[in-house]
Amino acid sequence: MDISLVIPLYNEAESLPELTAWIERVMKENGFSYEIWFVNDGSTDNSWEVIESLRRENDCVKGIKFRRNYGKSPALHVGFGKAQGDVVITMDADLQDSPDEIPELYRMITEEGYDLVSGWKKKRYDPLSKTIPTKIYNATARRVTGICLHDFNCGLKAYRNEVVKNIEIYGDMHRYIPYLAKNAGFSRIGEKVVHHRARKYGKTKFGLDRFVNGYLDLLTLWFFSKFGAKPMHFFGLLGSVMFVLGFLAALAVGGGKLYALCRHLPYRLVTDIPYFYLSLTAMILGTLLFLTGFLGELISRNAAGRNVYNIEKEIL
Repeated sequence: MDISLVIPLYNEAESLPELTAWIERVMKENGFSYEIWFVNDGSTDNSWEVIESLRRENDCVKGIKFRRNYGKSPALHVGFGKAQGDVVITMDADLQDSPDEIPELYRMITEEGYDLVSGWKKKRYDPLSKTIPTKIYNATARRVTGICLHDFNCGLKAYRNEVVKNIEIYGDMHRYIPYLAKNAGFSRIGEKVVHHRARKYGKTKFGLDRFVNGYLDLLTLWFFSKFGAKPMHFFGLLGSVMFVLGFLAALAVGGGKLYALCRHLPYRLVTDIPYFYLSLTAMILGTLLFLTGFLGELISRNAAGRNVYNIEKEIL
């Protein structure tokens, strides 16, 4: 099979027939064999009934229905597990992504050798309250991940099948699939300018809180990619530095009192000096951080048997 389309949706019943007919036309014009996986993420409208109706008309339409709304990342994760096509393409169900982009995305994967191609909605039909935070968010993501993409959160993406089978998407990590792919060893990541269409039906399901959550998820991914398998390198180093600084500060406080005693100078009790308590706090925090790193190493070692290493080729 050439292409698997994975389309998460939540209350998009009105757009599904038009989207399916559009995809079907594009596939027939280009002679692609394909399947469409609609992942109904707990919709409260009649989206599932529409999917069942489309299935009766087109054998390429397949569906998954969640009992409740879990979010886009779980929907993509389940859809990726079902996809059988050589190239897997994701898009939103609200008709803001154009299926006419599919042939070029497929070509970039199969002919140019990309592992992943991300869409870039260069010209957007969104209000400034959405476009400005998006630009700031994408600039930060480029800086942290080292991946030069202009639109990390674009729903229109294409992958080699091997990529989607070797990454795990959870929480709201769908925003950082390119980073997950890079961490899994798939470094050929490209970008294509795609057409952004104004929403035709319904209303957006995302608010401004996604930008706050996006930054927190980015920090989480960065930390796990750097220190997930070696937590002592982070907590141990930070704890050691804090302990040493606290210990030196305590020595300075004690040394100052001894100097005053030897020279018969007036002095204060050590317990009356605020720096003494600050140094003790630093030493205690340093010890706790070091122990946190040590416990993290124990947990990491115990989980070593469950580590997954992506093997590209093997000669037997």
